[in-house]
Amino acid sequence: MRFEELLDDVGGFHRFQFLVLSMLCLPRLTLALHFLLHNFISAVPDHRCAPGPGGDLDYDVPDLTPARRTVSPGVCEISGPDNSTVSCPHGWVYNQTDVLSTTATEWDLVCENRRLNHLLATYFFLGVTVGAVIFGQLSDKFGRRSMLLVALVLSTVMSAASAFSTSYVMFAVSRALCGVALAGLSIIGPVLGIEWTDVKHRTFTGTVMSLSWSAGNMLLALMAFLIRDWRQLSLAVTVPLVIATVAWWWLPESARWLLVNGKPKEARRLLVRCAKINRRNQQSPKLDLEVLMKVSVAEETQKTHSYLDLVKTPQLRKITLCSGLSWFAVAFLYYGISNKISGFGVSVYLTQFIYGAIEVPAKICSYFVLDWIGRRNGQAWFLIITGALIGVNTAIPLDFSVTRTCVAVVAKGFSEAAFTTAFLYSAELYPTTLRYSLTTLRYSPTTLRYSPTTLRYSPTTLRYSPTTLRYSPTTLSPDPSSSLLAPPSSALAPPSQPWPLPLSPGPSPCGL
Repeated sequence: MRFEELLDDVGGFHRFQFLVLSMLCLPRLTLALHFLLHNFISAVPDHRCAPGPGGDLDYDVPDLTPARRTVSPGVCEISGPDNSTVSCPHGWVYNQTDVLSTTATEWDLVCENRRLNHLLATYFFLGVTVGAVIFGQLSDKFGRRSMLLVALVLSTVMSAASAFSTSYVMFAVSRALCGVALAGLSIIGPVLGIEWTDVKHRTFTGTVMSLSWSAGNMLLALMAFLIRDWRQLSLAVTVPLVIATVAWWWLPESARWLLVNGKPKEARRLLVRCAKINRRNQQSPKLDLEVLMKVSVAEETQKTHSYLDLVKTPQLRKITLCSGLSWFAVAFLYYGISNKISGFGVSVYLTQFIYGAIEVPAKICSYFVLDWIGRRNGQAWFLIITGALIGVNTAIPLDFSVTRTCVAVVAKGFSEAAFTTAFLYSAELYPTTLRYSLTTLRYSPTTLRYSPTTLRYSPTTLRYSPTTLRYSPTTLSPDPSSSLLAPPSSALAPPSQPWPLPLSPGPSPCGL
């Protein structure tokens, strides 16, 4: 007997599943608050050299020139003896019109130290990369629910610690550890939700959960607009984590995981509870231990999977390579656009809010379009259109701020559609034993990492590296040429279908 049959008997998509999804959407919402928090807490406001103790300046006072533009006298240097220039000896003063304080103003991370400000995001996403690997393994070994609690508590503690950081090093370490924990939320939540949902509604479940990310995008814009101090904002985005931790107590463990790990009694208790809430009480007597023991789990519990399984067969090697290239393009474009909220002539808070709002119709449309044109074609065309729009925006003069903003918003929508497609496509391409024993494939461009977030965030880590792209007021930050990775990688990958999720490692839907 298959687990899907048991789930259909007790209700595969009814009131119980709606309650589970509602509780899982809250942790998902918090991810956007933290992943894009760098846009606001580490913003670099306009600044110039501070006057000496007597208040006298030995240079002409410039306007508070945006630090992103070319350095002018008095912004990073002043005239010294013998007509030489020296770095601001008395520090800097900052324009507090838009923000009261950021990490840049807290530790003077401007001019020659601006690189350290960029590295803060690098540390965070490196933590996410590590956490993706750790929690992917631990959730298979110790259970979805228990490791979700660990991720919630750790992310809450580290997020609060970052708000009270007394030094740059303390803040960088706490943000990196927070990234480790948040990777766990990103991995475990969708897996737990899908494992309680029947096959027909699996795509719908993933789409609904992803909408909470978009809600978090819009909520971050509102919170950042109301709270202009970086410490207070860091604390504010911690509050939803506390609420999610409280809601965790009502979350059930995955019955599928319990059966795979030889715990039929606990699985029966949860399945009976599901049947009761879904008003399928007549099915409860069928859930005896003898029936549950017949669910084929013996082979699954005895088999150990490793990263080498991703390249075990020629077909798997092709899928792994193509999926990796596709994820790199998706992540590079999506996070490049998401982290570029300035330079459009409108408020950064409004840009952030619109970026989040456009994701809602993009997700909904992609849900219906993918059934029409397929995952493979959708993935390719969404990325191609995104890259083309970025290229167009590069050529639009800065004076046309409204036009540039509109093009950027449309590009963000298509990048989100590509992101949603990548989630569904990569999950459906792999056998269940690889998809869930190692949690999913999103590996780093430099190492094979079998976890659902590593590939997504490693391009973002590169994005903030001091040797890679810098934000420019004339372009969106991602390189449109990265979208060219989509057509060849998608063309080589096989088409997918919404298949069941078997417990035992039989033949996969892809014929692997």
